[in-house]
Amino acid sequence: MRKGAKAAIVGGVFAVMVGGAGYGAYNIVSAVTGTGSDSAGPAQVKTGPPSSAEVRETTEKFFASWEKGQADKAATYTNNAATARALLTDYRDEAHLTKVKITPGTPTGRTVPFSVSATVSYEGKTKPLSYDSELTVVRGKTTGRPLVDWQPSVVHPDLKKGDTLVTGEAASPPIEAVDRDGVVLTKAKYPSLGPILDQLREKYGPTAGGTPGIELSIRHTDENAGDETLVTLAKGKPGKLQTTLSARSQAAAEKAVKEYSESSVVAVRSSTGEVLAVANHRADEFNAAFLGKLAPGSTMKIISAATLIDNDITTATGPAPCPPDATWQSQKFNNLKGMTPNENATLSESFARSCNTAFVKYADEVQVNSLTKEAEERFGLGRDDWKTGIPSFDGSVPASGGPDTAANMLGQGQVQMSPLNMASVTATAMTGTFRQPVIVPQRLDDRELATAEGLSESTVAQLRQMMNRTAVSGTAAAAMSKVPGNIGAKTGSAEVDGQEKSNSWFTGYRDDIAAAAMTQEGGHGGDAAGPIVAAVLRAGA
Repeated sequence: MRKGAKAAIVGGVFAVMVGGAGYGAYNIVSAVTGTGSDSAGPAQVKTGPPSSAEVRETTEKFFASWEKGQADKAATYTNNAATARALLTDYRDEAHLTKVKITPGTPTGRTVPFSVSATVSYEGKTKPLSYDSELTVVRGKTTGRPLVDWQPSVVHPDLKKGDTLVTGEAASPPIEAVDRDGVVLTKAKYPSLGPILDQLREKYGPTAGGTPGIELSIRHTDENAGDETLVTLAKGKPGKLQTTLSARSQAAAEKAVKEYSESSVVAVRSSTGEVLAVANHRADEFNAAFLGKLAPGSTMKIISAATLIDNDITTATGPAPCPPDATWQSQKFNNLKGMTPNENATLSESFARSCNTAFVKYADEVQVNSLTKEAEERFGLGRDDWKTGIPSFDGSVPASGGPDTAANMLGQGQVQMSPLNMASVTATAMTGTFRQPVIVPQRLDDRELATAEGLSESTVAQLRQMMNRTAVSGTAAAAMSKVPGNIGAKTGSAEVDGQEKSNSWFTGYRDDIAAAAMTQEGGHGGDAAGPIVAAVLRAGA
């Protein structure tokens, strides 16, 4: 090494050390000059939750960089700089958001709520945008630095992984969705329809006769979600879209689910399969009414009873003993607490009382795939071929052996359903004909609807008698007591691992309307889901 070069390096490092670079710079100097202790180690990385001072300092720096549009710098204050940088860059360049002002609220521990106000500017058009969000400060695992725990929702509460903010011509023209009688359906009046209207717009907007406007929207990566409009800078011309919904039924459904958190309900016209109402009351905007995949509990006994009847195992007036417990392939099944055993019970009585053991006792008389065939061939479930007009789940009744053969008959095991599926099951049970549910008329796009064999007149008569008995004097009687007309119902409670209370399920019919509801951790079927279904049935179509 040249003499001058060594002096330059030492001098340069010394200058860094004096400038406050700390231990790292001092170690380099020691190596060159031969000073310092060989036993000195790296600075200790901080551990434990960030202090209130660190939370405040980190959020102040993050907010200041975000406000200035400094995406690169703001991202360095997060624990996922690459992802944060991309989204914050899109916030500035693709969403065209300027004049950003962030006002922090009072922290709760390491979580800081804040309000954002900004201006959307695009091709000479501007509109204000304001919303609330929150962030949490965590300790960096390797650096020990306090950092913003990066989530897309930091930028906007409706953003999820992979979503982006975009301002420009809308991907689809707006729609004016109307109900079966021409009544306009809006998100403001019917909040549950918000995500559904977005999906309908994405699918039918281009063919509904409208023209796109200029919008700031969230472009979701979830294929089941349409673009979510946040700000409209220039209105497009909406195209009119006919739906099968009933404004009266929808209003009743919206009101009913608000009484119970994590609730969903669907109502259909049994004679046509037309969806009259769909409502969700959830912390997220997931359409669990159409897309939920949960064990339906004893509402499944409608299909199980049909299976026993159609396979000549028993009849509504035939035997279905209800012992206190039953064992199938080493798994023990019990009834609800307080249920009096009845070894002389008929299928109708065991159905109305929702006796689990009566169905378990018949598990050895059905084939492993008997319930699956009944669900698929007669009720149109589990074949992944429904085309309702928006994304939906078609139910799942797998041919699972072992203890699940019995558990599936009780709506547990591996069976999965949505309220839409169970409303359709009830409609099929009371008419004998499977009519695939639709939320927009088939004539709009000539899509091919699913078909199934349906039920015999004898099976329908027996199912209706059993469901009517359940609604009048069985487990559904309390919920259905004020529902007029020709009625029937079935309750269900589905136990879920890790939950203190079971999921509440209920399905029923009144004249030509069938409805089903589910409330997560709602308890017994008649406790939460029952009142929801009853309210929708009372409203009519």
